[in-house]
Amino acid sequence: MLKSIKTSVVALILVSSAVIAHAQKKIAEGTITYGLAYKLTEEQKAAMGGQEPPAELKVKFNNGLTKIEMEQGPALIGIVSDNNERTGLLLIDVPVAQKQFAVKQTKADIEKAMGAIPKYFDFKATGEKQTIGGFSAEKYSYKDDKGATLELWATKDVELPNVGSQNYFPGLAAFPVKYTLVQRGVETTTTLKSVVEGKVGAISKEVPTGYEVVTMEDLAKMQGGGE
Repeated sequence: MLKSIKTSVVALILVSSAVIAHAQKKIAEGTITYGLAYKLTEEQKAAMGGQEPPAELKVKFNNGLTKIEMEQGPALIGIVSDNNERTGLLLIDVPVAQKQFAVKQTKADIEKAMGAIPKYFDFKATGEKQTIGGFSAEKYSYKDDKGATLELWATKDVELPNVGSQNYFPGLAAFPVKYTLVQRGVETTTTLKSVVEGKVGAISKEVPTGYEVVTMEDLAKMQGGGE
């Protein structure tokens, strides 16, 4: 029933949902749109079962709570994150099968996912600048815990509530607008397209009525096992 909902794609998005950081115009509520580009191996493409991971991601945020809504195959997927308490909720609605599933993510689950990401430090502004997502951005060099020197673009022109990527780049003191990360073996380049201030309404962390609470392992079993 769920073979077309690849848990490899869902898991990738769960980690990718922590994509926003601290930065100078204060915006407490609104929508952030990112462009996503992937560098996939042939093996990774095969694991996706012919499905393409999303090329665009919209993140609604409201005072530390975020929600991502997307379609994957026959499913409607919602990802709610509480970045203050470091917990989350994955909602999967499969209308054609009349099934709805919810996966709760504890603080330990989030920390495990984030623990797989390298530690980054020694951020240094290079002085090179360009406009990205409507903001003046500057290139920074930084290092990871494996000794590599990397680059990203960030801006200090906007300040958002606690919605995520300060977890990726602690110490940056700017809002990342373009960067490349390897998550679950997949290289992804994330580029800010826009930040729109505006009411998005309350974001609920509660499991909606009618949803069956399961684990990610349960989802994999429903697919016949495997990612």
